[in-house]
Amino acid sequence: MKESTDTATDPTPPDPLTAVGVGPWQGEWPEGGQWDEELLAAGDTRNVVDAYRYWKHDAIVADLDTRRHPFHVAIENWQHDLNIGSVVRTANAFLAKEVHIIGRRRWNRRGAMVTDRYQHVRHHPTVEDFVAWAQGEELRIVGIDNFPDSVPLETYELPEKCVLVFGQEGPGLTAEVHAAADATLSIAQFGSTRSMNASAAAAIAMHGWVRRHVFGQGI
Repeated sequence: MKESTDTATDPTPPDPLTAVGVGPWQGEWPEGGQWDEELLAAGDTRNVVDAYRYWKHDAIVADLDTRRHPFHVAIENWQHDLNIGSVVRTANAFLAKEVHIIGRRRWNRRGAMVTDRYQHVRHHPTVEDFVAWAQGEELRIVGIDNFPDSVPLETYELPEKCVLVFGQEGPGLTAEVHAAADATLSIAQFGSTRSMNASAAAAIAMHGWVRRHVFGQGI
């Protein structure tokens, strides 16, 4: 790539594919309570889809709340798992109802890319607390891990109202979650590795739910 110390005379135009966000609103400002005057005046560089450009944060969350999917996502966090941020970001992309952190309250938000501001995140200090909550909400607990009794995700009919639970990187699901789960599902692998990254597994499982319940492409 051409380098220049004089940006004023650099003939290379900016790459629109790498541009972030939009500048100040051009023309007469739109009317409505969802619009943020500061963003309209200064521009909007947030990590949001174009339909939400210049919207207030609370207005975006409120709109998302009207159409969130009925599945939840949970991940165990006993050793400060660095994958949690990526799981939250993916849950936001697939519009999960909530993300649940089981174990340590603090988690690394870097991988979330600020999407946690738009995603409801709930903390459960223990597995028992999480299980009691899920049962109270009449949600089926579905673990994702490679156990001897796991059944293939690819051939399992995921329930509409469920919470997909993932263990932390390395140890995987704890015995307590395994015992509490209505089912434990494995993801088909064909290479030499024994397991895949927890955030990758979460993305595959969430997409499996979307295929089944949004696009009607079941097993």
